[in-house]
Amino acid sequence: MAAPRKVCIVGSGNWGSAIAKIVGDNAAKLPQFDNTVKMWVFEEQVGGRKLTEIINSEHENVKYLPGHKLPHNVVAVPELLNASADADILVFVVPHQFIGKLCDLLKDHVKKDTIGVSLIKGVDEGPEGLRLISDIIHKKLGIEMSVLMGANIANEVAEEKFCETTIGSKNKEHGKILKDLFQTINFRIAVVEEADTVEICGALKNIVAVGAGFCDGLGFGDNTKAAVIRLGLMEMIAFAKLFCTGTVTSATFLESCGVADLITTCYGGRNRKVAEAFAQTGKSIEELEKEMLNGQKLQGPQTSAELHHILKAKNLVEKFPLFTAVYQICYQGHPVKEFIKCLQNHPEHL
Repeated sequence: MAAPRKVCIVGSGNWGSAIAKIVGDNAAKLPQFDNTVKMWVFEEQVGGRKLTEIINSEHENVKYLPGHKLPHNVVAVPELLNASADADILVFVVPHQFIGKLCDLLKDHVKKDTIGVSLIKGVDEGPEGLRLISDIIHKKLGIEMSVLMGANIANEVAEEKFCETTIGSKNKEHGKILKDLFQTINFRIAVVEEADTVEICGALKNIVAVGAGFCDGLGFGDNTKAAVIRLGLMEMIAFAKLFCTGTVTSATFLESCGVADLITTCYGGRNRKVAEAFAQTGKSIEELEKEMLNGQKLQGPQTSAELHHILKAKNLVEKFPLFTAVYQICYQGHPVKEFIKCLQNHPEHL
């Protein structure tokens, strides 16, 4: 029998800690995984103590996932190379802005047959246009990547409320290994081969959620929000068909990574919440992020900016009015009350 696979979770925020709870429990139970799960933690002081020390002594991430005990076999490690040493499976779950720097540190320290999986919802913009986060990791580290995306609000996952998620894996064997690592009775997984489509869904739905938050802040009600969700989904599908290499089928959008994640983010996520406050208070996104998110980062506005640059370069801005309106309101000072115009004059209605 093969040696048990060692698992390292790269990241320890709200979602990283929730997933560590699942991975730690499964690694302790299943013989194909090493019992110890290392979790790289960006070291910071909380109440005069190091966060890693708190996690390792009290088995709780008191800053990012308070009130939830982590399994005792999840070990917080402040040095990235120590955490990832000899890992057979790397689970990436950090804000997408940081992935390039982290990969530069990991480069030449990762085994070539390591299985990588990204839980990071975002895209990057390179000189060639859109870059998927999994592609950045693959190119920098030379390892095969899969992705996990779905309707997974971290606190609800930590509370073990039933939900579904989607693993996108071009490698069927890796898909099976990762399903074993992540699946529980209340965290149900479907594995699909369209990994790029799965990942693009995870990034783009955050832009739509910002639009949904604008609607809430402006008091437009559920009918309008339903229109935002539907039109946003149409733009997500159109964008995926333009930019994803390989097949893009409608079936993938019916998985948890697609319509389900879109709905839950438009009703419950942080992008929606901050966008609502933006519409009500007139404060900047940066101010609200600091006030409301306890050190966490918003993905939606930044993703809209990255997408806008790509659409502009390809002369396609007018085909994506909802994505464009979110960008213009967040970054170009367009009045938030004009958001409704992008719905009224959407190409779907013309």
